[in-house]
Amino acid sequence: MPQPPMGVRGEARRWYGGTVLQPDITKDRAQAFAQEAFGWMSQRNIPPTPENFELAYNFVSGEHTELKRAIEALISNGCKFDASVMMILHQRYFRTPKEDDAVAELGEKITRELDSVLHILETAGRDHSAYGKTLSHASGELGGAKLGEAAIKNLIDQVIGATRVMEARSKTLEVQLQTSSREVNELRVRLESVRQESLTDQLTGIPNRKAFDKALQESIESSIETGEPLSLVMCDIDHFKTFNDTFGHLTGDQVLRLVALTVKQNVKGQDIAARYGGEEFAVVLPRTTLREAITVGDQIRRAVMSKELMKRSSGEHLGRVTISIGVAAVRNGDTTHSLIERADGCLYAAKRNGRNRVICESDPEVTPGAETQVA
Repeated sequence: MPQPPMGVRGEARRWYGGTVLQPDITKDRAQAFAQEAFGWMSQRNIPPTPENFELAYNFVSGEHTELKRAIEALISNGCKFDASVMMILHQRYFRTPKEDDAVAELGEKITRELDSVLHILETAGRDHSAYGKTLSHASGELGGAKLGEAAIKNLIDQVIGATRVMEARSKTLEVQLQTSSREVNELRVRLESVRQESLTDQLTGIPNRKAFDKALQESIESSIETGEPLSLVMCDIDHFKTFNDTFGHLTGDQVLRLVALTVKQNVKGQDIAARYGGEEFAVVLPRTTLREAITVGDQIRRAVMSKELMKRSSGEHLGRVTISIGVAAVRNGDTTHSLIERADGCLYAAKRNGRNRVICESDPEVTPGAETQVA
């Protein structure tokens, strides 16, 4: 059996045979999940293709909650994971997002409409040119030799006829331009809406991992150019798996929404709060020093802890949820990977040291390479 790939939390992406994986976990955990994924496929005689490995890896790691639910339901119903089932699952959960297809389709429609506008303008130019030639011809005739009454009448009729045609064409072109302009504007609004949807986490309504990656990269570049500080806050819900197993996934989803809303409410201005993956959230803090970011992180932690959970269907009180937080600030030579890695190391230090706390990279509890499997 081939050796599974090594995934490291914090990398923008890791590849296995060309397949993109979501590396929201530490190196040791990624290795364990990869081995478990290969074992899971082997037990079911599933070929170890890149697509199948991607499905199995995300299932056993639990990072893709929707996929995990779907596979668990199939297992409980005695489903056989043959090639067709694996293909359908992969197409549903890992193919190019529909939003991306929609963006491309809307872009093509806008291009076609703009081509139509150019064609209308070209037609208008030809019409005006022809009309100008008619007037020029009439002017030349009138300015030349003396013409008889019949000839003058004929020229006047030509000018009147050309003017009427031009007026009709102008009205038609005006309507066509107004229609095309309106359609282009509508398409642009739809395009922007689809783009925003592609950057939004559907469960929590806050920016998703794609939006986070983009924002962090741009923020690091801006920090390098301006010399202004930049900090990153990584948050993880404590014991979320246990909570999910105890109260169910629907209640777990409510917790994710609550934490997302709380995080969002405690950032402002240029700050960007996003769902990083699973039960983990991230906050990009431009123009924010490490000390200021610690304050923001603790404010978020306290706000989450203050929320008492209640099951909507029964009114049952479920207690409180806590989060652990790691904070790091950008340094010279930092990349998105290195900054995330340090903030992640702080997050896991917070987990190891009791949870429900904020730890920054300057705290003595932070030990490089000491990440452990904590939740």
